[in-house]
Amino acid sequence: MGKAVFLDKDGTINHDKGYIDHPSKIDLLPGSSEAIRTFNEAGLKVVVITNQSGVARGYFNEGMLSAIDKSLQKKLLSENAFYDAIYYCPHHPEVGSYPYKQDCDCRKPNPGMLLKAAEEFNLNLDECFMVGDKLSDIEAGKNAGCKTVLVLTGYGEEVKANLNGTRPDFIAKDLLEAANWILTLA
Repeated sequence: MGKAVFLDKDGTINHDKGYIDHPSKIDLLPGSSEAIRTFNEAGLKVVVITNQSGVARGYFNEGMLSAIDKSLQKKLLSENAFYDAIYYCPHHPEVGSYPYKQDCDCRKPNPGMLLKAAEEFNLNLDECFMVGDKLSDIEAGKNAGCKTVLVLTGYGEEVKANLNGTRPDFIAKDLLEAANWILTLA
């Protein structure tokens, strides 16, 4: 069974600018491509796990989301880094209309996207890591049995100040510091 690093997208890999509704709005955070390249070189799968309720809200459609994701991958590839897969949840439990308005198992903090990736890539989840800037990222990782890292980019500083019962295994200033910690354990 393999190992992977699950990464939240907005606020972890790229700047969180609200609902990113166009490929031109993808702007990598400093050090994120270097961190992902480090995972690539270590032989770890890199899987992006992202809630995208902008689809349910009608801000953009799944076709635009695909174009945005291709833009992210292209920017990473230009810096010799890549992700192996991206999983997104287009749902919201209270907003939108069918099929997007639903309480699903894929919307973080539920572990559905991680479980699906684990099945498709034959991953051992207790040897995997979930990295993100929101409590829902940490909870999704814990719900899937992964080690977790809170990055202080995006919403991370605010989340750190308000941590209650759910504690990440590590708190990192950014994705690069998270990568350095992960590689000591992987």
